[in-house]
Formats: sequence, structure tokens, C-alpha cells
Amino acid sequence: MAGSGGATSQPASFLVTSIAILSWYTSNIGVLILNKYLLSSTGFHYPVFLTLCHMLASLLIGLLTSICQILPLKPLKSSQQAYKIVVLSGVFCTTVVLGNVSLKFIPVSFNQAIGATTPFFTAILAYLMQGQTEAPLTYYSLIPIMGGVIIASGGEPLFSVIGFTCCLIATSLRALKSVLQSLLMTDPSEKLDPMSLLVYMSGVSVAILVPLTVCLEPSSWQAALGMVEKSSSFAYWLLGNSSLAYLVNLTNFLVTKYTSALTLQVLGNAKGVVAAAVSVAVFRNVVTGQGALGYAITVAGVFMYSESKRRAKLAAAAVARSEGGAAKVASTEREPLLGTNASGNEKADLYFRGAERV
Repeated sequence: MAGSGGATSQPASFLVTSIAILSWYTSNIGVLILNKYLLSSTGFHYPVFLTLCHMLASLLIGLLTSICQILPLKPLKSSQQAYKIVVLSGVFCTTVVLGNVSLKFIPVSFNQAIGATTPFFTAILAYLMQGQTEAPLTYYSLIPIMGGVIIASGGEPLFSVIGFTCCLIATSLRALKSVLQSLLMTDPSEKLDPMSLLVYMSGVSVAILVPLTVCLEPSSWQAALGMVEKSSSFAYWLLGNSSLAYLVNLTNFLVTKYTSALTLQVLGNAKGVVAAAVSVAVFRNVVTGQGALGYAITVAGVFMYSESKRRAKLAAAAVARSEGGAAKVASTEREPLLGTNASGNEKADLYFRGAERV
């Protein structure tokens, strides 16, 4: 009986994980393709307004799932925590806006090649802002990551200085957000689950984007209504695209929950390649041999970066285990009763980390 129970639970777990990964890939690539389609193929050239729609959808769907107790919203605990979320929201909002602006000028395939350089900016910013150093192999991997993008840029037929600059700044800001998040959210009592954080950040982003849209794209509201009047399908495309923006974050959260952050990183690297291939198939943009070679070099560098980080984590864990074992032996020799307490603390720590992941 036990054997049959284990046999049935394993496929179910694999099925759920596979569905989560497939949904994450589909929503990620779907948002990219729809963003490019709306901004370059429909005559609707308003990336700030499009970002506002994304943030509104994330806020409303997040609040709805909280009201229905599907994903309950955790309350803020202090004004300091709220301030940190506002800072993160400003960076997050700017990142999404610039990413959408870049899609007006460059193909999705080139956008993904530039976006793959996120580890480069993460490593540099972590060192400058936190003094965090990496293994030599990690820094060596940054050379092909950036070198590949330089090669790909030279072979991109639709290269645009504006699109390239916006995408590069968006990529660096994405790295800055991750570093800031690790800096600002260090207090365990202030940590929020990813979906609660998304709702709060979406709310702040809407507050930022409404006046920004009025100032930078005053005609976007009338243009959107005009396009809906001409074709009701535009409303469905816009609504579907905005809803997918929330689904991207939800499936990202689920994939991390069912696998691990490292698996998510590896899948994300592969996702960029898939997204580039789908983009080429859909929009028929020309990819030269030099561009493909440059992107391949960048992706190889990203995988090398991921492998270096994985080895560093394993080595650090091994050292921590050996030091912890030695400390446990020493403390047991001094006071036998401390062994029981240490075991209890270890379980509490595992429980905390488990809850934090969820």
C-alpha cells in the first residue's frame, strides 16, 4: 500500500511542477510578444500607458485573490517597511517602462540578448553597494556575457541606439532592484511573500504612472479609446496582455515554490532563447549569423555564471556544515543539554526558511 501511494504522489507532483513551468514560459513569452505586437504593429505607441495597464491589472487581480483568500495579503508592519517598498517600486516601475520603450525600437530577440546581461550588473552592483565578492570563475563568466552582446549588437540589422540604451538601462535597474531588495529587506520581520510584495509595489507604481502618463503621453487615453471603438479586439488584446503580466509573477512564484531559485535561474536562461526563437518566427525579423553567435556566447556566459554560483553555494554550505558540526561537538563536551536546544533551533530555522519561500 505504501509503495502504491508513493507511486501515485510522485507523478502528481511532477505534473503540477511541469504545468507551473509551462505556464511560466507561456506567460513570460506571451507578455513579450504581445508587448511588441501592441507597441509596433497596431499603431499604439504608448509604452508608459501600457505599463500602467500592467500595474493596474496586477493590483486589481492581487487584491481580488486576497479578498477571496486564495493568496492573502500580508499587512505592512511599519512606516519604514512602507518606505522601502516605495523605493523598490520606483526602480521596478522604471525598469518595466524602459523595457516596454525598448520594444518599440528593437526586436524581442535582441531585447532578450541584452536582458541576459543581468548577472553582469548584479555582480558589479553587489560589489559596489554591499562589498560582496564572488569566486574568480564568476567574474570570468562576465566577459562572455558582455562580449556576446557587443558582438550581437554589431550584427543586429534593426539596431537602434534608443532601444539599445533603454533596454540596457532597464537590465541594469533590474539588477539594482535585486540588490536593493537584499539590502532593504534584511530584517526577517519585514520580509513579505512575493505576491504580497507585488500587490504593494503595483499600487505604488500606479500612483507613479498615472501622473507620468498624463505628462508624457497625454493623448494615450483618447488613442486607446479610439482603437477600442475601431476594433473591439484591441480591448481583448490589451486586457489579456495586462492579465498575463500578473500571471508572469504568479507562475514565477509557483516555479520557485515547486523547484528552487537556482532551477528558476537556469529555466530563465533557457526561456530567453525560446522567447528569441518565438519572436523570430512570429515577427520574421532577420537574425544574422553574427547576431546569433553573439547571443550564443552571452547565454553560454550566463550558464557559466549560474554554475559558478551553484558551486560557491555548495562550498559555503559544506564549510557551514563542518563548522557547525565542530561547534556542536565542542558545545556537547561543555554542556550536554545544549545539544537538544541546538537541534530545536535548527528545526526552527528550517521552518522559517520554508515559510519564507512560500
